[in-house]
Amino acid sequence: MSEAPLPAIRSLPSWLLGRAAARGRALVAEALAAEGMKMWHHVVLSAVRDLAPVAQADLGRSVRLDPKDLVGILNDLQSAGLVVREPDPRDRRKNAVSLTDEGARLLRRCEKAAREANDTLLAPLSSAERDRFTALLIRISGTQS
Repeated sequence: MSEAPLPAIRSLPSWLLGRAAARGRALVAEALAAEGMKMWHHVVLSAVRDLAPVAQADLGRSVRLDPKDLVGILNDLQSAGLVVREPDPRDRRKNAVSLTDEGARLLRRCEKAAREANDTLLAPLSSAERDRFTALLIRISGTQS
Protein backbone atom coordinates (compact mmCIF):
# COMPACT_ATOMS: atom_id res chain seq x y z
CA MET A 1 0.00 0.00 0.00
CA SER A 2 1.31 3.47 -0.87
CA GLU A 3 1.91 6.33 1.61
CA ALA A 4 -1.14 8.43 2.48
CA PRO A 5 -1.09 11.66 0.44
CA LEU A 6 -1.46 14.10 3.33
CA PRO A 7 1.94 13.43 4.96
CA ALA A 8 3.60 13.72 1.55
CA ILE A 9 1.91 17.06 0.91
CA ARG A 10 2.61 18.37 4.41
CA SER A 11 6.34 17.78 3.90
CA LEU A 12 6.51 20.00 0.80
CA PRO A 13 8.30 23.32 1.35
CA SER A 14 5.58 25.09 -0.63
CA TRP A 15 2.88 23.74 1.71
CA LEU A 16 4.90 24.65 4.80
CA LEU A 17 5.55 28.16 3.48
CA GLY A 18 1.86 28.56 2.74
CA ARG A 19 0.94 27.54 6.28
CA ALA A 20 3.55 29.87 7.78
CA ALA A 21 2.36 32.71 5.54
CA ALA A 22 -1.27 32.10 6.52
CA ARG A 23 -0.33 32.15 10.21
CA GLY A 24 1.71 35.33 9.72
CA ARG A 25 -1.11 37.06 7.85
CA ALA A 26 -3.59 36.08 10.56
CA LEU A 27 -1.32 37.43 13.32
CA VAL A 28 -0.74 40.71 11.47
CA ALA A 29 -4.42 41.07 10.54
CA GLU A 30 -5.41 40.60 14.17
CA ALA A 31 -2.83 43.14 15.35
CA LEU A 32 -3.96 45.67 12.73
CA ALA A 33 -7.63 45.07 13.57
CA ALA A 34 -6.85 46.11 17.15
CA GLU A 35 -5.86 49.48 15.65
CA GLY A 36 -9.01 49.55 13.49
CA MET A 37 -7.02 48.88 10.33
CA LYS A 38 -7.33 46.25 7.58
CA MET A 39 -4.35 44.72 5.79
CA TRP A 40 -4.78 46.45 2.41
CA HIS A 41 -5.54 49.75 4.12
CA HIS A 42 -2.24 49.41 5.98
CA VAL A 43 -0.38 48.58 2.75
CA VAL A 44 -1.82 51.62 0.98
CA LEU A 45 -1.22 53.91 3.95
CA SER A 46 2.40 52.77 4.12
CA ALA A 47 2.90 53.28 0.37
CA VAL A 48 1.39 56.78 0.58
CA ARG A 49 3.85 57.62 3.34
CA ASP A 50 6.78 56.35 1.28
CA LEU A 51 5.74 57.93 -2.04
CA ALA A 52 3.76 61.07 -1.15
CA PRO A 53 2.65 63.10 -2.76
CA VAL A 54 1.80 60.31 -5.17
CA ALA A 55 -0.57 60.22 -8.11
CA GLN A 56 -3.40 57.82 -7.43
CA ALA A 57 -2.61 55.73 -10.54
CA ASP A 58 1.07 55.47 -9.56
CA LEU A 59 0.06 54.43 -6.06
CA GLY A 60 -2.12 51.64 -7.44
CA ARG A 61 0.69 50.36 -9.64
CA SER A 62 3.19 50.47 -6.78
CA VAL A 63 1.07 48.23 -4.56
CA ARG A 64 -0.33 46.20 -7.50
CA LEU A 65 -3.93 46.94 -6.62
CA ASP A 66 -6.81 47.18 -9.08
CA PRO A 67 -7.83 50.84 -9.53
CA LYS A 68 -11.42 50.15 -8.41
CA ASP A 69 -10.20 48.50 -5.21
CA LEU A 70 -7.74 51.33 -4.60
CA VAL A 71 -10.49 53.95 -4.90
CA GLY A 72 -12.54 52.15 -2.24
CA ILE A 73 -9.59 51.94 0.12
CA LEU A 74 -8.66 55.58 -0.46
CA ASN A 75 -12.27 56.58 0.16
CA ASP A 76 -12.14 54.74 3.50
CA LEU A 77 -8.78 56.28 4.44
CA GLN A 78 -9.89 59.77 3.44
CA SER A 79 -13.20 59.46 5.32
CA ALA A 80 -11.20 58.50 8.42
CA GLY A 81 -8.98 61.56 7.99
CA LEU A 82 -5.85 59.50 7.30
CA VAL A 83 -5.08 60.69 3.76
CA VAL A 84 -5.95 63.65 1.56
CA ARG A 85 -6.42 63.67 -2.20
CA GLU A 86 -5.66 66.97 -3.90
CA PRO A 87 -4.90 67.97 -7.48
CA ASP A 88 -1.39 66.80 -8.37
CA PRO A 89 0.90 69.85 -8.63
CA ARG A 90 2.69 68.21 -11.60
CA ASP A 91 -0.52 67.39 -13.47
CA ARG A 92 -3.72 69.02 -12.21
CA ARG A 93 -5.83 66.43 -14.08
CA LYS A 94 -4.66 63.79 -11.58
CA ASN A 95 -5.14 63.37 -7.85
CA ALA A 96 -2.11 63.26 -5.57
CA VAL A 97 -2.47 61.39 -2.30
CA SER A 98 -0.70 62.42 0.91
CA LEU A 99 -0.76 61.27 4.51
CA THR A 100 -2.35 63.43 7.21
CA ASP A 101 -0.77 63.83 10.63
CA GLU A 102 -3.37 61.43 12.03
CA GLY A 103 -2.56 58.96 9.23
CA ALA A 104 1.13 59.14 10.15
CA ARG A 105 0.37 58.51 13.83
CA LEU A 106 -1.86 55.54 13.05
CA LEU A 107 0.70 54.15 10.62
CA ARG A 108 3.40 54.23 13.32
CA ARG A 109 1.10 52.29 15.67
CA CYS A 110 0.23 49.79 12.94
CA GLU A 111 3.88 49.26 12.02
CA LYS A 112 4.69 48.56 15.68
CA ALA A 113 1.75 46.13 15.89
CA ALA A 114 2.86 44.36 12.67
CA ARG A 115 6.45 44.05 13.95
CA GLU A 116 5.18 42.55 17.21
CA ALA A 117 2.99 40.09 15.28
CA ASN A 118 6.01 39.05 13.21
CA ASP A 119 8.03 38.66 16.40
CA THR A 120 5.32 36.28 17.63
CA LEU A 121 5.48 34.35 14.35
CA LEU A 122 9.26 34.00 14.55
CA ALA A 123 9.45 33.47 18.34
CA PRO A 124 10.62 29.84 18.00
CA LEU A 125 13.76 31.05 16.16
CA SER A 126 16.91 32.58 17.59
CA SER A 127 17.97 36.01 16.39
CA ALA A 128 20.55 34.46 14.05
CA GLU A 129 17.97 31.99 12.72
CA ARG A 130 15.52 34.85 12.10
CA ASP A 131 18.12 36.74 10.08
CA ARG A 132 19.03 33.64 8.08
CA PHE A 133 15.38 32.68 7.55
CA THR A 134 14.52 36.18 6.31
CA ALA A 135 17.51 36.17 3.96
CA LEU A 136 16.45 32.80 2.55
CA LEU A 137 12.85 33.96 2.12
CA ILE A 138 14.09 37.00 0.19
CA ARG A 139 16.13 34.75 -2.09
CA ILE A 140 13.34 32.31 -2.88
CA SER A 141 10.58 34.93 -3.13
CA GLY A 142 12.31 36.83 -5.93
CA THR A 143 12.09 40.13 -4.03
CA GLN A 144 15.81 40.78 -3.83
CA SER A 145 16.79 44.32 -4.66
